[in-house]
Amino acid sequence: MNIDLDDLRAFVATAEMRNFGAAADSIHLSQPALTRRIQKLESVLGVTLLDRTTRRVELTAVGRDFLGRARRLLDDFETSLLSVKEIAERRSGLVSIACIPTAAYYFLPDVVRAFNTAYPAIRIRIVDSGANEVLQSVLNREVDFGITLLGADDPDVLFAPLVEEPFMLACRKDHELAQRSEISWADLAEHRFITVGRSSGNRLIVDLGLGRAGIRSKWFYEVQHLSTSLGLVEAGLGIAALPRMSLPGGDHPTIASRPLIDPVVTRTVGLVRRLGSTLSPSAERFYGMMMERWKDR
Repeated sequence: MNIDLDDLRAFVATAEMRNFGAAADSIHLSQPALTRRIQKLESVLGVTLLDRTTRRVELTAVGRDFLGRARRLLDDFETSLLSVKEIAERRSGLVSIACIPTAAYYFLPDVVRAFNTAYPAIRIRIVDSGANEVLQSVLNREVDFGITLLGADDPDVLFAPLVEEPFMLACRKDHELAQRSEISWADLAEHRFITVGRSSGNRLIVDLGLGRAGIRSKWFYEVQHLSTSLGLVEAGLGIAALPRMSLPGGDHPTIASRPLIDPVVTRTVGLVRRLGSTLSPSAERFYGMMMERWKDR
């Protein structure tokens, strides 16, 4: 196939910026030249990668899948230009990690800091996505490994648990439930409950845990991200059940957290990688540091 790296760079820039003019400027091409490169790429592949409208550019389903692969190709080429010896000695390279947002905040900063100190020339890309997207990124080889709460039952991946944590009640400190030391799930039915959408891995875990206990939660607000539910709690609009690591640390001025019981619902967060895959030396070392830092916590 007659595809060169500049064709891929043109596509990635346009897909990321969703604007032909801005994409052309970012890679120092004229807009007509950028358009020709993308048209050439689509012609060679025999598919439409981008839907153009008068206002913006959107990725097609095939385009979304190809975007991760194109990024990977460009990264692999850039890395291959580095000294093989430097990569083998972990003095340079790239580590790509997909991670659920709460785990990115909870797990990564300490390890990234230690890794940067030991290997200052190795770059790190962190892709924060939902649990399903993290698992899919690993399976599609778009990242070296992931941090997520799904994958333990997938035959194509290795899942290494890092921590098991309970779901906790989040409410305002002036809420009546904040005066109690622990709350049962059945008690939440009397209050406006905030949940995440059914596409969330956290929603799946909670629904399964409550289903085994014969309890069906009744929600009043449904959001897509845990951070949004915290914002609604802080505004006094309702209460939410959140994984412990997603709750504010320290003594928050507004939000209180309390244990949820009957039943205790937990989730396991861990590292996931493709079964039988060989990580780069850099990624293998980062993976090892993650395991060393969290296996005893």
